[in-house]
Amino acid sequence: MYVGVTNNLESRVAEHRAGKGGVFTRQYRVNTLVYAEKYRQIEEAIAREKEIKGWRRSKKDALVETLNPTWADLLDPSIVKSPSLRSG
Repeated sequence: MYVGVTNNLESRVAEHRAGKGGVFTRQYRVNTLVYAEKYRQIEEAIAREKEIKGWRRSKKDALVETLNPTWADLLDPSIVKSPSLRSG
């Protein structure tokens, strides 16, 4: 399970799906978005990321299942744009 912070979720997911993420995401083929939280302040997001990263896998699984019990992909791969195709 990958836990991270980004300011552009669609782009980050596209990178992971294209195999352009970090070593962990490439090695384990992390490419399905099953849970996300939104924060206004980056400091809050980073603190939450660190908190979740410190949890056991079972606790992370339980968190996902609170909002996504079927572990469905929350970002349809057909609508995610490749980072190289983004405008602006």
